[in-house]
Amino acid sequence: MRIETLAVGDLQTNCYIVADDQSREAIVIDPGGDAALILDTIKRHKWTVKMIVNTHGHFDHIMANKALVEATGAPLAVHPDDAPMLTNPLRSFSVFAGALSPSQAPEVELVEGSVVQVGSIQFTVLHTPGHSPGSISLYNAEEKVVFSGDVLFNMGIGRADFPGGSMPVLLKSIRERLFTLPDDTVVYSGHGPETTIGYERANNPWLS
Repeated sequence: MRIETLAVGDLQTNCYIVADDQSREAIVIDPGGDAALILDTIKRHKWTVKMIVNTHGHFDHIMANKALVEATGAPLAVHPDDAPMLTNPLRSFSVFAGALSPSQAPEVELVEGSVVQVGSIQFTVLHTPGHSPGSISLYNAEEKVVFSGDVLFNMGIGRADFPGGSMPVLLKSIRERLFTLPDDTVVYSGHGPETTIGYERANNPWLS
């Protein structure tokens, strides 16, 4: 598994390109802007994009959706609870970033237990609401990595004061869906540096 991290857009969202070296297949997680940079990275590595995944529907994670779908032909995937955000600039807040239509409607619904396949790499979808109703995390047990979107950060957690957010639900998602993963699972968050489940369980001030 190869993981390419690109900080994109005004909020420096972590866009992840996860590739299987043997098949040269890849998925793009949270293309929040800078479509040209993302596409150039894909082209440089000669990867074929099989899916574009939004961990949730806020603008800083979807701003390059349209450009990537049009350039790669890959299907767009999101949890159904956040799907309406992608085509509603008020619900995604993209209107405040000057974008009225940054995304198409998704082609694929990802729910609890869904599998995202890229080459020989398999991710399991964990429904982790709280930051938004349809927030998801992608977990690969073999490599012990989880892409948590804006649910869990290095020494932080996602905001829960947006429409559809809930602090009790967010904390429950982290404790019951993420903190049950092995301690050495590496967490790739929507913003900031990576961390591990064990470190956050022991040190995150929001969850002590």
